[in-house]
Amino acid sequence: MTRGTPQWLKPAHHVARSIASALVLLVGWSCAAEPISTPNPVVSIAFVGDVMLADGPGQTIRRGKDPLAHVARLLNRSDIRVGNLECVISTLGRPEPGKPYTFRAHPRTLKFVQRHFDAVALANNHSGDFGPDAFAQMLDLLGQQGVGTFGGGRNLAQAHEPLMVERKGLRIAFLGYNEFFPRSFEADVDRAGVAWSEDEQVVLDIQKARTLHHADIVIPMMHWGWEHDVVASKRQRDLARRMIDAGADAVVGGHPHVIQNTEDYRGKPIIYSLGNFVFDGFDTAATTTGWLLHMDVSRGGVLAWQAHTARLDAQGSPHLASTAPSRCWRKDVPGSTDCH
Repeated sequence: MTRGTPQWLKPAHHVARSIASALVLLVGWSCAAEPISTPNPVVSIAFVGDVMLADGPGQTIRRGKDPLAHVARLLNRSDIRVGNLECVISTLGRPEPGKPYTFRAHPRTLKFVQRHFDAVALANNHSGDFGPDAFAQMLDLLGQQGVGTFGGGRNLAQAHEPLMVERKGLRIAFLGYNEFFPRSFEADVDRAGVAWSEDEQVVLDIQKARTLHHADIVIPMMHWGWEHDVVASKRQRDLARRMIDAGADAVVGGHPHVIQNTEDYRGKPIIYSLGNFVFDGFDTAATTTGWLLHMDVSRGGVLAWQAHTARLDAQGSPHLASTAPSRCWRKDVPGSTDCH
């Protein structure tokens, strides 16, 4: 996911310019089109909550339609697009015994993941629904599509590794953690799975993202909280603040299937839950509403964020409620406010 920035020497005379032009053509237009890094670049990141591509959304894809078509333009405004993949994409495995809801999407859905997302979080309570072999196959399939993953891996160490994404010379670390049962989905030293949220390990991972991976920005994406609660729990608040204290620049969460409150802690934003984004089977206004969050970051941290509200139709596909954002935050104006 790291994007390099070639440096071309600027010659002083016409012959050298001609040689340089020829070299550009030989190397290829894609290198010449790479953006030049600036001293203090601003990178925009789009975050969305639960993206479940089985059942209704999977049927939409099987019919040849794109469940994210109505929000694609807004997603594409950002330099990096990130979502929580709330299912396993695989042909392997069996449903987790005794689990009331299990979600496995067909590999045909991969092209839509690749079309709309640069990276996906895997730390949730459904990516392990069909066992470690299915989870490992999903890692291979997403890798083949060039989609970055975090919050899960082929073993425990990989699950806790940050995904490093570089844009405009800015190095951004994404970490992911699950706090909702079953814990049997957790990766082990010899088993593929998700990263489980243990406070001391989370703090260590954030610190290592800075010291070992030289991240300019660190953002954990959490799967936590109680379903349908619109206000974050004390557990969520305490851990979010501890992550900020450890060096995180922002915390973004999901899982409750509803949008939760936001917070400004020490000048850094916490978005406790983005709600559902691609998900069928819900029928209340709260559970069929989600946020598409745009966040601007620089070397100094998060500069601003704004949330666009999306409504899910009966097939679980999101539609923008308005072209204007519904909530906003700026670093120099603490606190979330209505944008209108």
